[in-house]
This record gives sequence, structure tokens and C-alpha cells, in this order.
Amino acid sequence: MESTGGPYLNTAAVTSPVGIARLLQVTFGCTTFSLVAHQGGFSAAYGTFCMFVWTFCFAVTVFIITCEFTHLHSCLSISWGNFTAAFAMLATLMSVTAAVIYPLYFVQLGCYPIGCEVRDFRIAASIFAGLLFITYAAEVFLTRAKAGQVTSYMATVSGLLKIVQAFVACIIFGALVNDSQYGKYVATQWCVAVYSFCFVVTVVVVAFSVTGKTALLWFSFERAVVIYTFGAVLLYVSAAVIWPVFCFDSKYGSPQRPGLCAKGKCPWDSQLVIAIFTYVNLLLYVVDLVYSQRIRFVSHI
Repeated sequence: MESTGGPYLNTAAVTSPVGIARLLQVTFGCTTFSLVAHQGGFSAAYGTFCMFVWTFCFAVTVFIITCEFTHLHSCLSISWGNFTAAFAMLATLMSVTAAVIYPLYFVQLGCYPIGCEVRDFRIAASIFAGLLFITYAAEVFLTRAKAGQVTSYMATVSGLLKIVQAFVACIIFGALVNDSQYGKYVATQWCVAVYSFCFVVTVVVVAFSVTGKTALLWFSFERAVVIYTFGAVLLYVSAAVIWPVFCFDSKYGSPQRPGLCAKGKCPWDSQLVIAIFTYVNLLLYVVDLVYSQRIRFVSHI
């Protein structure tokens, strides 16, 4: 039989540094959720979120390894480089969140009342969750764009920042729905509109990059992204000024946390979280704007 397309299997998908990192991700991810499901246990929304993160990342990583090992990714109508870079960054953020949340809510030093065996399983799961985060961070480090290298947009600093911006916006939305009382003033509703608009456009930018459809647009995608990033900076500046004023100024809100406010159900706490991550996202958009001046987009990698 005559070969026409080279080897059928891509061994570099599992032997290269990135491939080894992905194999470790599968190993650590499977070990983590197996320990939790077998004996460690989880409950409430926090535990469910952690299990979702570990199973979701495991499934997508197995899919990526399978596609690269068998060359099936060449049959997909997406920009594979953009997809893998975007997922690696997202998985890094999700896994570090789960690695912090699970031990914070489920791990304790003493055996009472859960028992020493359950405690040990939870400690072991927390350790492997931390290792899982490290392997995803290693993939981001290995695949990030180097100076002078032609690569996919999502592997650049600007592309990776898009994922972080969307992730931070999700944290803001979570705090907003947790009794933040954002509907009390029109000004705070404006801030919610800012968060929503920037999140949606950022997701659209990522989606166009991952699907590789940027070349089909009738306008310059590169220029449009830079203009949007500049607009997002201005919008977030307005939110960074308005939100603290209408939440923590004594005329509209409370400068200090109310003494009778229940832990976990206090609007002031949610407002503080939103204020902090508003400034975080503002900084991310500023850095994104700076780096967007130094890159060039590649539509299909």
C-alpha cells in the first residue's frame, strides 16, 4: 500500500513538551475528580463547580490529545491553534479557582466530624488539583507567542488577556446576582451595562478567532479589536469611578460593612467584590491595549 499523506499518527502530540503537559493534565484531572467522587465528597454550589471544572477540563484535554494524535483536528473547521491556546488559558483560570475553593471549603486539619479517611482523600484531591493548575499554566507558558514568532492570535498576550477579561467579568456577574442591589440607582445599572457589553464583545472576538472567520469580515478585524479595546478602557474607567461612589459613599451607600450584615448574604460584600474586580479588569484592558499595538493577527493557524 502506497503512503500519500505521511504518518497516520502524530507521535509529537504526546512526546513534545506540550504533549507531555497535556498527558499530565489528563492524569492529574482524572485523579482529582476520582478522589473526590470516591471518598472525598463535595456539596453545595462550590463543590459542584469544582467537579465541573475537573471533569470539563479532563474531557476537553482528552479531545485535544486525540485530535492531534490522529490528525483529526485538520478536519475541523476551526482555527486549531487559537482553540487550544484559548482553552489552555481558560483551563488555567478555572483550575486555579477550583484549587483554591475546594480546600478552602472542604479541607480541615482535624478528623471530626468527617473522619480521617475522608479528610485524607480531600487533602490528596487538593494536592492533585494544585498540580493540575500547574500543568495547565505550563502549557500556556510553552505555547505563548514568542518575540518575532508567527503564531495564532489567542497565543499572544492580547489574546490570552481576552480570556482573563471574560473570566473576571464572570466573577463580577456572579457577585452582581448575589444580592448586590445594582438596580437601586441608574448609575449602577450603567456599570452593569458596561460589564455586559464588554463581556459580550470580548467573547465575540474570541469566537471569531477560534473559528478562524476573521478573514471573512468586510472590515479590518485587527483595527476593530484595537478600537474596541480602547473603548472598553474608557467604559471601565467610568465604571471604576461610578460603582464605588454609589456603593461606598455615605450619601448613596455605606463606607463600612454594616455590622448586622449576614456573612455570605451581605450586599456590601458583593459590592466590594465587584469594585475590586472592576479595577482588575480595567488594568487588564489597559495592558491589552498596550500589547495590541505590537502584534499582527494571523487568521488561520
